[in-house]
Amino acid sequence: MTDERPILLWLRRDLRLTDHPALDAACRTGRPVIPVFIHDEVVERLGAAPKWRLGLGVERFAQALAGAGSRLICRRGPALAVLRALVAETGAGAVFWSRLYDPDSRARDTGVKAGLRAAGLTAQSFPGHLLFEPWTVATGAGGFYKVYSPFWRAVKQRDPPAPLPAPAALAGPHVWPRSDDPADWGMGAAMGRGAAIVAPHLAVGEAAARARLHDFLSEGIAGYGEARDFPARAATSRLSENLSCGEISPGTVWRAARHAFDAGAAGAETFLKQLIWREFAWHLLYHTPHMATRNWRAGWDGFPWSQEDGRPEVIAWKQGRTGVAFVDAAMRQMYVTGTMHNRARMIAASYLTKHLLTDWRVGQAWFEQCLVDWDPAANAMGWQWVAGSGPDAAPYFRIFNPDTQLRKFDPDGTYADTWLAEGRRTPHPSALRYFDAVPRRWALSPHDIYPAPVVGLAEGRARALAALANRGG
Repeated sequence: MTDERPILLWLRRDLRLTDHPALDAACRTGRPVIPVFIHDEVVERLGAAPKWRLGLGVERFAQALAGAGSRLICRRGPALAVLRALVAETGAGAVFWSRLYDPDSRARDTGVKAGLRAAGLTAQSFPGHLLFEPWTVATGAGGFYKVYSPFWRAVKQRDPPAPLPAPAALAGPHVWPRSDDPADWGMGAAMGRGAAIVAPHLAVGEAAARARLHDFLSEGIAGYGEARDFPARAATSRLSENLSCGEISPGTVWRAARHAFDAGAAGAETFLKQLIWREFAWHLLYHTPHMATRNWRAGWDGFPWSQEDGRPEVIAWKQGRTGVAFVDAAMRQMYVTGTMHNRARMIAASYLTKHLLTDWRVGQAWFEQCLVDWDPAANAMGWQWVAGSGPDAAPYFRIFNPDTQLRKFDPDGTYADTWLAEGRRTPHPSALRYFDAVPRRWALSPHDIYPAPVVGLAEGRARALAALANRGG
């Protein structure tokens, strides 16, 4: 007999209709499909900015489903308990979802799959968050890649599956279960007044993500290779926000960029390499999940980083008040826009871990609170790469000089002037918005005197090199 029981489509970071393997598979069965989003234990642990941004994405996707003749059922609670309750309410016989690869999600999903199957239900996971499943990319010896360059060479000629079209129709159940209103969950509560400042910089939803990709391919990709390192230039795709929430698939982005490469776009290969950096980060996190919380290279366990995040110099770093222009501009950009230019992230991270000798996990946790494009794999790998404890083929201890970097990549001072207000007769509007975005308890004003550096760059560099020479492990 044909199984006509509904399928619960458990949505997480795949808030799109196009190129959605789990959705496509559910629709192809011909059975009713009930899309579900759960504010569960993993969502609850998210930082302020990514939780808020995910909530916005959920609300926008609910609108997209409604436009397609379906609904998004929203519930709050432990994932397995909520799914069991929905099965009881709807008579569903299966749960489909897109795989995630961070340790928390994998632990949750393993428990959910076991619990559902024990109850006689079909529980099936699908690809879609990455271009290639981590276990499908292996070295000649059968292990996983630990260095980016050979990883890139191994996958650059691979063709991911062609992006799937959005379903022509989504069959729903005769009776829909009740749904929470995600606006009642308060997913943006921890953002405080910063939400109103960051919101205009967002592009929420699948349509906005596709528009971003179109604009980048039309206007930005040709000059991407050279311009992407200059933080004052609008030279990047800004798709990290949308990829994080799954509002566009990496396969869609790859296929479009590959077409641009084949057409001779000068910056297309560099952009494709950046997409593979994202893949590489997830590849490493899957195979070495300790990367999220511990030094990737155990030899760094003896490095004398401070883990005290309440030290005055760390507070100055968080507030964008270190007295080092590139670092402070980077941090302020994050508070106003919810994101930070990639080179600026490297400079801010290097200054914290090297000049201030602060544990990379302090910075990792702060970025998780503040970035709307937070990605657990990229965040962990990026911080460890800069700190020196992570995957890096370079045979030297990298210490970025923020002043040298600013002169090289912001030669006319545009980036610094955009984000720093103190001491300027007519501050840039973006520089002033920083003071409206940050907590009132910081008691900061554009009329404050810009601080002297909390540590001299030469002094900080010397201290970091001495710590390297004396580290244990």
